[in-house]
Amino acid sequence: MAEDKKAVALKYERGKDNAPKVIAKGKGHIGEKIIQIAKEHNIPIKEDPVLVEALSQIEINQEIPPELYKAVAEILAFVYRQTKKIEK
Repeated sequence: MAEDKKAVALKYERGKDNAPKVIAKGKGHIGEKIIQIAKEHNIPIKEDPVLVEALSQIEINQEIPPELYKAVAEILAFVYRQTKKIEK
């Protein structure tokens, strides 16, 4: 069901940002739209309901807290690997 779907989009620019920031979040139709836009732009998507729940508590444009660094680092590593596969 669309009502159950949650999504959070993160942005991180190495050398510019101290930590990744939440740039979009939503559930239901908004969550579906975030996922649709990511797919349209070939942005890798990683499903992690526990992390999405934690990230959903963060305000838009706010950096993630240090306690989420490890979990988000794993997501960024996943995205990096997926991006490298796409470029080949």
